[in-house]
Amino acid sequence: MTSDDLQTIISAGLVCQHIQVQGDGRHWEAIIVSPEFEGMRAIRRHQRVYATLGARMHTDEVHALSMKTFTPAEWALQPH
Repeated sequence: MTSDDLQTIISAGLVCQHIQVQGDGRHWEAIIVSPEFEGMRAIRRHQRVYATLGARMHTDEVHALSMKTFTPAEWALQPH
């Protein structure tokens, strides 16, 4: 799996204004900005992203995913 593959999978299941994924093929880091995160706590946001990956998390196709999740308003306040 490549970072582009992972971005495509997440974007297919979640409306993303911005997504950035990097990693070594097993361990991944992602920054995900989605309006769907409005009103959600961090754990629920992560669960929502994991849901887009489905069985890939259970079959070890994606071994580890560390993520930072933001609403568009939160992202606008971040230094880029």
